[in-house]
Amino acid sequence: MNKGELIDAISGRLGDRRSATEAVNAVLETIQSTVANGDKVAITGFGVFEKSERQARAGRNPATGAAIQVPASSVPKFRPGTGFKALVNAGNKADRTTADRTTADKTKADETTADKTKADGGKADKTKASEKRADGKKASGKQARGKKASGKKASRR
Repeated sequence: MNKGELIDAISGRLGDRRSATEAVNAVLETIQSTVANGDKVAITGFGVFEKSERQARAGRNPATGAAIQVPASSVPKFRPGTGFKALVNAGNKADRTTADRTTADKTKADETTADKTKADGGKADKTKASEKRADGKKASGKQARGKKASGKKASRR
C-alpha cells in the first residue's frame, strides 16, 4: 500500500478525500519533525519511531575495493509494538481484536514457560535441547546423485 492507497482507505471512513489527505499528511509531518528533533513518538499498540545514531566507520568501495571512511549519521528507526506484531503473526481475523490476541498469546506463552519449568524441576535441560537440534538438523548442500538414464531405449538395427 502506498500513500495514495492509504489516503483512499482513510477517505472511506472520513467521508472525503481532501480531509483524509490532510489527516495523513499531518500525522506523517508530525512524526517526521518530532523524530528529526531527537524525540521519540510512541503509539501504543502500533510501535515507536525514534532517531538512531550511527557511528563513523571504515568501509569499502565495492567497485574499486578501496578503503573509505563512512561518516557518522542519524537514521530513523521503527520498533513495532506487541499488538502490531501479534496482528501480523496471527493474520487479520475478524473474530479476535488485537488486544485480545495479544493478551491470549502472552498468557499462553507464560503458561508454556511455567509448564516447562515445572517439568524440568525448575532447571532447563540444555543437553536435551542441543541433542534435538543436532538430530533434527537437515544436511546442508546438494546431495551428489548419479546420472539418470534417459527414457529412450537403445534401438537395434
